[in-house]
Amino acid sequence: MKLQTVKRSKDSKSEVKRLRREGFIPAVLYVKGEAGDTLAVNRNEFGAYLRHIKPGHLPTTIFTLTDDKGNERRVLVKEIQYDVTSYAVKHLDFEELIKDQKVNVKVPIECIGAADCVGIKLGGVLRQVIRHVRVRCLPKDLPSFFELDVRELGIKQSKRLAQLDIPETVRPLADLNEVVAVIVKR
Repeated sequence: MKLQTVKRSKDSKSEVKRLRREGFIPAVLYVKGEAGDTLAVNRNEFGAYLRHIKPGHLPTTIFTLTDDKGNERRVLVKEIQYDVTSYAVKHLDFEELIKDQKVNVKVPIECIGAADCVGIKLGGVLRQVIRHVRVRCLPKDLPSFFELDVRELGIKQSKRLAQLDIPETVRPLADLNEVVAVIVKR
């Protein structure tokens, strides 16, 4: 997903308000060990990409920022600030992905097989306790999501983080004994 960026010259309130009026979202690009670069992205362009991202998958979506000189940088969205009343995006924080530096990311967990689940067929309900797990890995090893198969679960049975299929190159930063999903009675 490519985003065209505009360099911000100064970091004043008046400039930020002017950018928002002109249809831009103020943003900061962070690189480890350096001061953040101030820039802006087109609100409509970012909104179009945001609508096509599956809910919960934004932390693992890689964007390519292109400046006016044609330089490209691969980034992750680290934080989004929303307007309180209109829920419009007010500010973005990006983190640049450098191929030999590890990055901490929240990876979404998707439960599959709920329609065929034994416990649900007996009247239970799937309750997903954890929706994301923090991991540390190189950008090339970044998973887009983890799948958790819940087909064989009965009522009052659960699955833990240790039962996720996590590759060797990805290190989880959470306790693997935590419960991810459980089948409960109604």
